[in-house]
Amino acid sequence: MEVRNRIVTTRKAIDEFPVESDFEVKCEDFVVLVKSGSDDIIVKNLYVSIDPYQINRMKSFSSTHKTSDFATPIIPSQPIDALGVGEVLASGNPEFKEGDIVIGITHWAEYSVVKAHTNLLRKLETLGFPLTHHLGILGFSGLTAYAGLFEVAKIKEGETVFVSAASGSVGSLVGQFAKLHGCYVVGCAGSDQKVTLLKEKFGFDNAFNYKQEKDLTATLEKYFPDGIDVYFDNVGGEMLEAAIANMKPFGRVAVCGVISEYTNSKKAVPNMIDLVYKRIKVEGFLAGDFLDMFPNFVSKVSQYLHSGKIEPLEDISVGVENIPSAFIGLFKGDNIGKKIVKFAE
Repeated sequence: MEVRNRIVTTRKAIDEFPVESDFEVKCEDFVVLVKSGSDDIIVKNLYVSIDPYQINRMKSFSSTHKTSDFATPIIPSQPIDALGVGEVLASGNPEFKEGDIVIGITHWAEYSVVKAHTNLLRKLETLGFPLTHHLGILGFSGLTAYAGLFEVAKIKEGETVFVSAASGSVGSLVGQFAKLHGCYVVGCAGSDQKVTLLKEKFGFDNAFNYKQEKDLTATLEKYFPDGIDVYFDNVGGEMLEAAIANMKPFGRVAVCGVISEYTNSKKAVPNMIDLVYKRIKVEGFLAGDFLDMFPNFVSKVSQYLHSGKIEPLEDISVGVENIPSAFIGLFKGDNIGKKIVKFAE
């Protein structure tokens, strides 16, 4: 069977704020056939995760300043790999058969060929949840929130917690996990709509629109008069500086991401005296550091979902042609929750 495959690629390295013209949707003929003796798996992609860290793989210096295997360079005009969910159309590997639903590294494309020996795919046990949950709350977004809070920040019951980008895929879960653990939680977001969502839907004790605040340090002092025990950082920049200034002695900062710095040359400059005299711990981490706890994490969060103790937040666009706008929207703050693109039927 021959199909038309639409693939999203970059036209060039992207060192500035991404725009639509940085991307191209290519059309190629694609034959759904596994060659004899090959263990290739041909996947029809159903959903793909849209993640801000990908911008760091698109920069011109990424090939010479690779920070980890997590951020290997994306080559212009070549398919962009990403976490996705799909259906097996053909397989040369006996462990996968036609019709299997799989999750793993696919592409910003309607069809992908995955080498089975690379262990980039696994069969997906849905556990009775929508497929999209496995890219968000039951996937790396959820694991990032859970591990960052409990393993990196080592949160304790009754502590004060501040979450930036709190209406995003990770932040919205961090706040809910912290509330379930008996903490006082404040989040920030970029619109009044998001602030209302945090307080009314997700149970944050308070929240504020950072775009309306002229002095972030003073704002955080108002919400945390006795200081912050744990700051879950998703943005870096001025917000990190303000949080450090308001941390309690022996406070912990779990650095998940610095999205404000991905497209901006201005970097965070926290007060180093605060770090020393307050004995503040600042630790960056990746979800991949905690894969050993993934089964226990899924079991725990599944129980939360079934009991209604936690709410997923997903923002889904439709069509491969909308991947560039969905990606660019992450840096504009357009998304509310986990950004996913569904491939049209």
